[in-house]
Amino acid sequence: MRRTVRLAISAAVTAGTLGLSACGGSAGSQAPADTLRIAGPFEVHSLDPTADGEIFTRLQVSETLVTSDIKGELAPSLATAWSSSTDYTEWEFDLVEDATFHDGTALTSETVVAALEKAAAQEASPLADVPIEHLHAEDGSVVVELEEPYLTLPAVLTHYSTAILAPAAYDGEGRVTEVIGTGPYEVATIELPASIETKRFDGWRGEQPAIERVSFQTVGRPESRALMAVSDQADVVFGLEPAGRQRVDSTEGVGMESSLQPRTILLKVNAGHPVLSDARVRQALSLALDREAMAEAVLRERELAATQLLPPSLAAWQADVEPLGHDQDAARALLEEAGWTPGPDGKLQKDGSPLRLNLLTYPDRTELPALATAIQAALAEIGVDIEVEVANSSEIPAGQADGTLELALIAKHFALVSDPLVDIAAVFAAEGSDWGVMNWRDPAVQTAIEGLLAGAPDAEARSHRESIVRTAQEQLPLIPVAWYRMNAAVNDRVEGFVMDPLETSWRISDLSWAS
Repeated sequence: MRRTVRLAISAAVTAGTLGLSACGGSAGSQAPADTLRIAGPFEVHSLDPTADGEIFTRLQVSETLVTSDIKGELAPSLATAWSSSTDYTEWEFDLVEDATFHDGTALTSETVVAALEKAAAQEASPLADVPIEHLHAEDGSVVVELEEPYLTLPAVLTHYSTAILAPAAYDGEGRVTEVIGTGPYEVATIELPASIETKRFDGWRGEQPAIERVSFQTVGRPESRALMAVSDQADVVFGLEPAGRQRVDSTEGVGMESSLQPRTILLKVNAGHPVLSDARVRQALSLALDREAMAEAVLRERELAATQLLPPSLAAWQADVEPLGHDQDAARALLEEAGWTPGPDGKLQKDGSPLRLNLLTYPDRTELPALATAIQAALAEIGVDIEVEVANSSEIPAGQADGTLELALIAKHFALVSDPLVDIAAVFAAEGSDWGVMNWRDPAVQTAIEGLLAGAPDAEARSHRESIVRTAQEQLPLIPVAWYRMNAAVNDRVEGFVMDPLETSWRISDLSWAS
């Protein structure tokens, strides 16, 4: 169900952090003392890796062929090594020896091929976009034959949708009915969408983890998550809002861990819209935003104001471009140049029609509705009438599909696989993207992406990346608002916690109890 929000700038923080806090979750029951208790806003609606598989890779229940280390570099997982032909049309992945699934069956080349074929058949998996001609099993390895070169295949295979499950995980129609993986932890109980318990897997091929049992609980209310963190009801709590972070900072026995993620909060723009097709209008909307003030008010970190599309955590994608700034007079001048002039009420109009736009966002990330109301207020100051709608996140791809979407405030992760190029190519897909551009394409951007995917040498690759960022900065098919920091509260009884910037894994097997 949708609801319409019309709030002034002074109400922005309250709307995002309090008014929407009633959605789901409770503090829950106390787990046994030997159980690592994790809480977060993440709901799990499906056991299928292509749907909600990230929670099971984070909990180290399921594994992919390739993973990423704490620096975001490719690292072995179920594949110990990989190699390609000189033209990158054939890849071979050598499998780890003596790996077993949680039901005791052996990991074989055939089971890996079967799991990858299932992932490749699902549009939700980036593996579906790989031009696979044939997958076949060899003794101790898997070979992927491609119709054309694909340099980023190992990075794609870090995506949670490509997790390898046992044959018994699927029913006769290929649906996942159990999560039977190969990781150091196996599922003990699951209650969708809000509760998962795991235990150490005795047949794990590596060193046994120090943590014996793990419980994960979905907690929708941000203030409830903060309460759990400071009242010893959870050991690790993800998704703390600014007020919750302040509460944790003032509490003994619990600390904060954080990481600037490769994620940007941005305005997705329908560049085919009669108003938004004019680049001057998009540029004016951007100039009207006081990003630093919004980042300070909503995120409590002025430094998170986005100056370009990709955040500093993706250093190779930072370009020497004029930073996005705030200039209301320049915004008004651009709109006047585009034919929009103030009416008697001060609101902009052209040929008797008001400049009125719909902005859609979702409450899954509590800062989004708050930022949306701040954007609404900022644009009202230059005469642009914005109606904010808070709905399910699924409304955004639906609006993309039927063409009704005008503006959407989203939090886009640019490294769902370890190579950002895969996500950036999807974001700027010529046909459009659910979480990227809409009705916009640029020949220079497409040429640059094709060059990068073809393996351009270093100097040429840098030029291609700069071309993409510079064009996006000038044309603004996506309007950056803020960068994103992931925060977690960690109880002092836990040692060894490190925040993974790519959210690939919570690295529970590296944790131990404080002595």
